[in-house]
Order: sequence, then C-alpha cells, then structure tokens
Amino acid sequence: MNISQFTIANKLITGKDALVSLYEEAVKLGMNRPIIVTDEILQKAGAVAKVEEQLDGLAVGIFNKVKPEPEVEIVADCVKAIKAGKHDGVIAVGGGSAMDIAKCAAAIAHTEDSIEQFFGVDLIKEKGLPLIAIPTTAGTGSEVTNIAILSDKNEQLKKGVVSPYLLPDVALVSPEMTLTCPQSVTAASGIDALVHAVEAYISVYASPITDALAIKAMEMIAKYLPKAYANPNDVTAREQMVTASLMAGMAFGNAGVGAVHALAYPLGGRYHMPHGVSNALLLPYVMEWNKVACLERFSDMAAALGQDVRNHSLDEAADKAIEEMVRLCRYVRIPSSLREFDIPEEAIPDMAVDASKVTRLLKNNPRVLTVRDIEEIYRAAY
Repeated sequence: MNISQFTIANKLITGKDALVSLYEEAVKLGMNRPIIVTDEILQKAGAVAKVEEQLDGLAVGIFNKVKPEPEVEIVADCVKAIKAGKHDGVIAVGGGSAMDIAKCAAAIAHTEDSIEQFFGVDLIKEKGLPLIAIPTTAGTGSEVTNIAILSDKNEQLKKGVVSPYLLPDVALVSPEMTLTCPQSVTAASGIDALVHAVEAYISVYASPITDALAIKAMEMIAKYLPKAYANPNDVTAREQMVTASLMAGMAFGNAGVGAVHALAYPLGGRYHMPHGVSNALLLPYVMEWNKVACLERFSDMAAALGQDVRNHSLDEAADKAIEEMVRLCRYVRIPSSLREFDIPEEAIPDMAVDASKVTRLLKNNPRVLTVRDIEEIYRAAY
C-alpha cells in the first residue's frame, strides 16, 4: 500500500493585516524574550521595525548577520546570540536564508550540538525553541517546510537538514512585508516558487493534495509575477504571489523537489550563485530533459501557465509548457546562461559529479539522470 503524508507549519496566518497577530501568537508560544533573525538590508529598509512595533512590551533581541546562501557558521553565531540573550523564542524575518538560519538555530539552541551533525533526514529528535516565520519574499516557501539548506564551505556544496522539528509553529504571511523586495529579488524568488510548484507536480512522490496546490500556484505565478515585477507597489499582485509561494512551499515540502534543485546546489556551493537565480536559470533546461518521462503532466502545466492545449498532441503541449517557462523568465529578466555568471566551462564535469551526489532530491525526479546526462544539461545551460 502506498502511504502519503502531508505536513506544514502548525498555523498559517495570511492576509494584508496578518502582522497584527504577531504579539498574540508570540505570547501564546510563551515568548517573553524573542530574538528576530534577519539581515542588515531588511533592518535598514524598515521591515524589522514593523515587526518590532508589534512586539512592544516584550524584550526583543535582533540577530542581523544572515547572509545570502548562508553557511553553517552563521547558525553557530545565531545560537550564541540566543544563548547570550537568554531568548525563549525565535522570529524569522526575511527570505529563505533567514528562515533556514532561524529554523536550524531554534532547533539546536537548547543543546550543545552543532548543525553539521544533522545534515540528512530525521536526525533532529526533539522540538527546540518556538518559532514564528515571517517571509519578506514570495519564493522559497521555507515558512511552511521542514527543510533548511546551508552551504558547506569545505565541500563547496549545499546540504540539507530535514526534520519535522524544523517546521515553524506559526507562518505569518503578509503581502505588506514583501513591498521592500527589490525587483531582481521579486523576479528570482517568483521563478523559484514556480520551480517548487513544477518540481512538486512532476515528483514521483506527488499526491492529489500536492498536485492541487502546485497547479494552482503555477496559475497564480504566471498571472501575477509579471505584475508584481512591473509594479512593486501592486499589493494585490504581491498578495497573490505570497499566497502562491506558500502553496508551492506546501506542495514541495511534501512531494519534494528534483533535478533543478540538485543541479543548482553546486552553483550555490561553488560559486555562491543565488538560489532563486540558479533554479530559475536551470528550469527550462532540466524540464526539456524531464518531459519525456511525464508528457501528460507537462500538458497540465502548459494549461496552468495559460496555454490552450486542447488541439495539440501531448508532445506539443509539453513543449508549450517549457515555452511558457522561458517566456516568464524572459519577462522578469532572468539570465539564460551560466556564462553570464563567469562560471568556467571546464568546471562542468566536476559540477555534474557533485550534483549526482544529491540523491535526496534526484530520487524525486521523474527521469533518472546519469552524471553524463547532468553534464549535458549544464552544457545546454552554458
């Protein structure tokens, strides 16, 4: 018998005024001395101040040392800050990097462990500090997943920590918190959300629940990402995008992601290429390889992305799905080749070997990929 399991954050609070619920939720979780985990850019932009305003009366600390594509050392620094301030709860404010640091730090702050001990699946065995996640981008879906991704400098590769104890207690999702998001981040994170929906839909572990979330997320992203990109102050488009990102996160948090993410890991680990950008760039090239394994699903995706496929063969419809992904990436000016990031072509064979080791993700992919296949995908993307 096949068994499907569905997990998300314990509570979702969404909508334009969602932030006003923060104080009540923090108190319910027993937070008297919460620490906000964020980055300096968001602090300077005023996003952190909005969160602090809602926590008046509590002894709030701030850890603002989160960096893009965060390394394991930042988790250790965050844990030190939690212990030094005797903080009893964690509030993540930011994109996927802040979420992942906060999730890891909250999980181990009550221990003497290091996060490197928990790379893998289900190695964290108990709940840590209470955690509230407040995303400021519409892309990663990390506020509802049990996954955190960190860079390992020694191996020049990204690694994952997977555990139900990483799930936030509350995901508080407000479009207002994404209004400070730069246009380039809106683009990369929006396509990242599309990648999550696409890979969840074609995953070998997809279920009717994840399918419904993934397909609807694709529809919303195709319609509203260009609007949010063209007019950053379009609150309606922002709200639709944070909702789509949330839904895509719920989908891939349970069905998993596949080869796009696996191939993106070496790009982030070796060359510090932003996660959303690497996923977005690789998406059409990996999908070209995957389509033969699931033509029907590609036809579904073409329809979700706005194409009329009623009078087309499955193969034609699959091509239209990829065309729509390329078009959407072009609309929001996602780079289309690895050479634009000064990645040396001679590094491709080693990157292919590294990507082939990301079996946690490749096992979800609908097509089995050899090292040679992966190398060819990288070359196509070059």
